[in-house]
Amino acid sequence: MIRTTLKIEGMMCSMCEAHIKDLIRKAVPGAEKVSASHTKGEASFLSEEAVEEAAMKEAIAASGYTCLNVTEEPYEKKGWFGRR
Repeated sequence: MIRTTLKIEGMMCSMCEAHIKDLIRKAVPGAEKVSASHTKGEASFLSEEAVEEAAMKEAIAASGYTCLNVTEEPYEKKGWFGRR
């Protein structure tokens, strides 16, 4: 799995967080563990495949926010159930 983190400018409250989370779920149908924080100015989610950075930035811009940066890193489940 891949963890994608988006630096987003313009989130001011918990409703903004909810809006961004909904936007991510629509843009990336297989997205899991979607989270957003207006205090940190970022959102993150897990997906099976890498997402297209330009498409994510465009979707966020269309909703009135600004995506400053997109980073991706491999993600491995931690804990007892993630062991092989």
